[in-house]
Amino acid sequence: MLSKTSLVARSAGALKQNALRIFASRQNSTLAESASLNVLSPYKVYKLDDGPPESVEVTRDDGLKFYRQMQTVRRMETAAGNLYKEKIIRGFCHLYSGQEAICVGMEAGLRPTDAIITAYRAHGWTYMRGVSVLGVLAELTGRQSGCAKGKGGSMHMYTDNFYGGNGIVGAQVPLGAGIGFAMKYQGTDNLCVALYGDGAANQGQMFEAYNMAKLWDIPCIFVCENNGFGMGTPVERASASTEYYTRGDYIPGIWVDGMDVLGVREATRWAAEYCRAGKGPLLMECATYRYHGHSMSDPGTSYRTRDEIQEVRQKRDPITGFRERLLTNNLATPEELKKIDVEVRKEVDEAVAKAKTDAELSAPNLYYNIYKQIPEDYKRISRWGGTHESIIIV
Repeated sequence: MLSKTSLVARSAGALKQNALRIFASRQNSTLAESASLNVLSPYKVYKLDDGPPESVEVTRDDGLKFYRQMQTVRRMETAAGNLYKEKIIRGFCHLYSGQEAICVGMEAGLRPTDAIITAYRAHGWTYMRGVSVLGVLAELTGRQSGCAKGKGGSMHMYTDNFYGGNGIVGAQVPLGAGIGFAMKYQGTDNLCVALYGDGAANQGQMFEAYNMAKLWDIPCIFVCENNGFGMGTPVERASASTEYYTRGDYIPGIWVDGMDVLGVREATRWAAEYCRAGKGPLLMECATYRYHGHSMSDPGTSYRTRDEIQEVRQKRDPITGFRERLLTNNLATPEELKKIDVEVRKEVDEAVAKAKTDAELSAPNLYYNIYKQIPEDYKRISRWGGTHESIIIV
């Protein structure tokens, strides 16, 4: 039997909890459904009469969604970094931490039927194109629940209308122009986004792709994710012109703050409408920053100071900055955002556990998924004996 003191304490605790629930309910009832915000940095345009609007409308639902997506990409990349340090992920691994506003913002400004092709810093893009956290992390650890069943690894992840990360510097850009050409040839109004880094911006095939895209008015948005460094070389030491949005010459361009998810979304919407109107290609430069080195083999501190990285984290971080905007504009409560943080952590932790323990594919599976369609008379006998019944891509 509870003592009088215990009963009083329990009653007081219940009253406190009830008061908190009432307070939260009142807070939620006064939350704004939407807000009109200015982009963090003015757009810059090249060879354009106008540009995206600098006042953007964001709904409460979209704000919470963008926050969750950026947090998921950030935590997923942190998990990937830890798995690499534990030697569970091997080979190459290029993290996207710091650049989350680009993949989240651009995806919000596109259609699912639009195509995307990018370079090797592709984990966040793979997730945003519909692959689960487990699908990304298990692919990195070489397990069968990976999006390519563990065969592709960090730089070769694919899904519907996502033509993957590509390991050859700059080579994805002419491929993206080709995808955009196919979409035009098929008579759709879809477009292709071809992403590359500032380190690839001086490659010769870039300018060949620009020429063909403009010549044939291909619906393609060429996006330079300018994170300040090509491997360990600052952009100022690598490029005679660091205004990458102007370097299409005869192709118009837009500069956008790549740490502002709303600015990226609005610029992408505007660029997509431009391309869908049959005006041809467009260049976009997203000014961003990566918190880690070029890859996991690069500590990232020999060509920049730790203080520089910390200053960007404190003043320009795309997630904490957006969090403050949600709170300041009464689009979310601290409790809601904390709940999202907890849910994201749980999702990623569960994916990490599975990515560590899931089975690897058996050796015969090396021969599967090679051909899209197999000739009727095709028959292959494996060195392990038997015929491959499942050699068609799934």
